[in-house]
Amino acid sequence: MLKRTPLYQAHVDMGAKLVDFGGWEMPLHYGSQINEHHSVRHDCGMFDVSHMQVLDVRGNDCRSFLRYLVANNVDKLQEKGKALYSAMLNPEGGVVDDLIIYYLDESWFRIVVNAGTAEKDIAWMNQKASGFSIEISPRRDLAMIAVQGPNAREKVWQALPGSFELTENLRPFTSVEMGEMFIARTGYTGEDGFEIMIPAKAAPFFWQALAEKGVKPIGLGARDTLRLEAGMNLYGQDMDDKVSPLEAGLAWTVDLKSERDFVGKDALLSKPVKYQLAGLVLLDKGVLRSHQKVSTSQGEGEITSGSFSPTLGVSIALARIPKEVAVGEKVQVSIREKELQAKVVKYPFARNGKSLI
Repeated sequence: MLKRTPLYQAHVDMGAKLVDFGGWEMPLHYGSQINEHHSVRHDCGMFDVSHMQVLDVRGNDCRSFLRYLVANNVDKLQEKGKALYSAMLNPEGGVVDDLIIYYLDESWFRIVVNAGTAEKDIAWMNQKASGFSIEISPRRDLAMIAVQGPNAREKVWQALPGSFELTENLRPFTSVEMGEMFIARTGYTGEDGFEIMIPAKAAPFFWQALAEKGVKPIGLGARDTLRLEAGMNLYGQDMDDKVSPLEAGLAWTVDLKSERDFVGKDALLSKPVKYQLAGLVLLDKGVLRSHQKVSTSQGEGEITSGSFSPTLGVSIALARIPKEVAVGEKVQVSIREKELQAKVVKYPFARNGKSLI
């Protein structure tokens, strides 16, 4: 039996094509994935991300626990509502999961983890919490709706009375509470907007209010092409528990400068970095897909995520290739027993509605 979010019936009513996504019955699209993609790049759209797991970590040892648990340094979180992107690592330096941490106060941090890894993540956190005075509480009473695009904030202000005053000056990667709602200026598309946590029972009403203001529903298909254009990693494809964050384009999220110890730090310091995550643009006709082999002047690599880019009109990919390969170099990608030419580029490929390459 597939799990369903509080917005399941709304998706059915809007004509969504529903698919199995990590055990959840989720909308793939509502008609045209391409149109949904362009709606977010040029106007705005709304995503049901209620399948993702919200966790509240409470207790006297919250900060010290998180300093040990994640690779980024939670000491950066000093202002109420501030958010931090990071990863939990295993002792071998592989990525257990990537997540966002929100600071509410010294005895309350909120974490959002991926849906498909939620049970594993909670077990991992509870195991690592031994000796710390904390409690980890899954918040399945909350739904989460992301509204993304250049007009996203304005549409939320129209649909949610009172939100303008609270969020007009909300900076990226910060959040604010509004009654029982939690509004964060974060996202997974490369566009501006909010991710809004709301009591599950109220989610269908807020979804409808957004729809009445002209916000289009967006499915998983467009969510994936949007995040790929924005150069954002997807767990299970661009990284996993066997891949170092230093070889997954996540070095910027790893604090190796402070004396703080964290799970996986010794492994990162002891293993040489052999690969990089790079962008590819296909120069020949075809479509780049995950697991396709990449041949370079420095050895072989593999595409981790690939798709046709609606914004650029070409096929793009993220690929793990030898670290010596430079931007601008030509490489060969094996597609259906043919060797097609691609160029190494710096990602992100597109953000704020525009091409960056």
